[in-house]
Amino acid sequence: MLGTYNLWLVAVSFVVATLASYTALDLTGRISLLASSRLRHAWLAGGAAAMGVGIWSMHFIAMLALSLPIPLGYDFTLTGCSLAIAVVVSYLALLATTRARLTPVHLATGSVLMGLGIAGMHYTGMAAMRMQPGIDYQPAWFAGSIAIAVFASMAALLIARRLRDDGERNVTLARFGAALVMAVAISGMHYAGMAAAHFPVDAICGAAHGVNTEWLATAVILFTFAILIVTLMLSRFDARTSFLVSAVSSLNGQIMRLATLDTLTGLPNRATLTERVDSAIELARRRHNSFAILFMDLDGFKTINDSLGHSAGDQLLSTFAQRLQACVRATDTVARLGGDEFVVLSENLASRQDARLIAENVLERMREGVWNDNEPLQVMPSIGIALFPQDGDSVDTLLKHADAAMYEAKRAGRSTYRFFEASMNEAATRTLQIQHALHESLTAGYFTLNFQPKFRGDSNELAGAEALIRLNHPLLGTLAPMEFIPIAERSGQIVQIGYWVVRETCRQIRRWMADGLPAMKVAINLSPRQLSQPNLVSSVLEIVQDEQVTCDRIMFEITETVAMQDAPRTIEMIREFHASGFEIAIDDFGTGYSSLAYLQRFRVKQLKIDRFFTNGLDDQGPEGTAIVSAIIALAHSLDMDVVAEGVETASQLGKLKAMMCDEMQGFLLGKPLEAEAFSSLLKQRMAAV
Repeated sequence: MLGTYNLWLVAVSFVVATLASYTALDLTGRISLLASSRLRHAWLAGGAAAMGVGIWSMHFIAMLALSLPIPLGYDFTLTGCSLAIAVVVSYLALLATTRARLTPVHLATGSVLMGLGIAGMHYTGMAAMRMQPGIDYQPAWFAGSIAIAVFASMAALLIARRLRDDGERNVTLARFGAALVMAVAISGMHYAGMAAAHFPVDAICGAAHGVNTEWLATAVILFTFAILIVTLMLSRFDARTSFLVSAVSSLNGQIMRLATLDTLTGLPNRATLTERVDSAIELARRRHNSFAILFMDLDGFKTINDSLGHSAGDQLLSTFAQRLQACVRATDTVARLGGDEFVVLSENLASRQDARLIAENVLERMREGVWNDNEPLQVMPSIGIALFPQDGDSVDTLLKHADAAMYEAKRAGRSTYRFFEASMNEAATRTLQIQHALHESLTAGYFTLNFQPKFRGDSNELAGAEALIRLNHPLLGTLAPMEFIPIAERSGQIVQIGYWVVRETCRQIRRWMADGLPAMKVAINLSPRQLSQPNLVSSVLEIVQDEQVTCDRIMFEITETVAMQDAPRTIEMIREFHASGFEIAIDDFGTGYSSLAYLQRFRVKQLKIDRFFTNGLDDQGPEGTAIVSAIIALAHSLDMDVVAEGVETASQLGKLKAMMCDEMQGFLLGKPLEAEAFSSLLKQRMAAV
């Protein structure tokens, strides 16, 4: 039985195939850009329905174009099944072309499944005619139709992957050309399948009274075009909307970045850290686990920032931020609060030991200083650790307690870590009280100076004094220098306090001279923060000249440890002091590991032996004596005087005299005296002469 084709319907079926192919390509590009999983699934479902209807309609319109000498019709159930197969195949096609990576195995598997699905849709639609006897299919054409379906599916997948980027030039034109190629392939499969079909001469259509072909062709055509066009319009509208949303989101992202990240280091800022700690608290409460706050402050950063400039300080902060991120776990949050303060939020800890290991790893890695850029770090952090929930149940409390523990780490020697303890709250409160007291003491007159006498080793004559600052506060009482000096150093208040000591010492020297007493040479200690001031020498010289005291009456003491932190800078500063007429002494000698080369280049007037070695004259026996004797011999060979501090026993005094120590000071010889008491001592010495 031979059939004929309505060429108008054949042409319409090809147009439908082209439109369905273009819709498929457009949807592929649209879905691949979606980041939301919910939206992707929604577009996959809707796109599969539209594309499936388009492919099925092409097939069904082409079926309706066939005319046989007998009445034809189509079984409603089988027709519906063929439509369902088309929708499922379309879903698989969209899913394959929009996945992140399409491997050769995925391509081959997807092509076979889609080809079999399209062939299944076609032959199910043919079966909907319910021909009796059944349609006889020629094997060669049948196999060819399936092969065409598989290879057409593979070509469609590759083309769709290639053209899914909306940003490429002329993508619309390229998609239209590709849609024509895909339409030829789809139509080729259909008509190859029809060529394989042989209708027996005496066959009848069992579904001739099923679906009416006259109105069905018109309805399917209109319905299909409506669905495909609406789908394309929605896709284009959604693409334009997505572009606008993307632009707004990008702008919002930049604004959010400025609001949530530190501009210098790119780390989360205080606001972002607060949000993350809040979230960590809620999560830890639900899971009944712990987390840690590691509060860090860079030791020596202010010295570098003040001496080398803010650009060097900024570079140091950026470098430290990068290296800190490399020291902690990938899941930890590293934030910068401001200045040289950094915080690490380490969640999901099993025990206190986990936080300890993180802190130790940070210190070890920073101490090693081995990094890809081969640049020395120059600074080390002091770390304070607070744990949730035992050390606090709010962001402010945890940060405050971690900060208190960090200051305890600094008091313990710096470049170490400490866990928060309840007693640290008292220490932190005490620190704030002392900072306030220091601020008001300069103007309120709460500072005073004591003078500890120094005596010649060969004649017991009074050789001079060392100025020692004292603080007598009306509320806090008498504060020891060991308590308030470190706080003043950290806060920067030590600079103005140091200038006050110089000025008050000069005034006291003038008072002694006005009373007819000898003008004593007075030693004044310089702190690390003072030494970092670029105008230190000129400022001191201005004070001494204002107070009308000669520079040779003042000797400045620099501890060996501080001197060796930046030896070239120390040498330069010592030369400035010498050029202005001041003398310099190296204090606490023996504790800073200075080399003989630098000691020779310092060219200082005095070396002060640390009290540890003076005590060793009694405690260490011959070994202690040998060390002190070597220091004295070394200093004398470099034309330096030696001062032994901390002399407390007659045995120490006798040994120092025997070793020809130039000067000595200590409680055995004279305790620190107030200015009036030191004046009385001067008068007694004058009367005894």
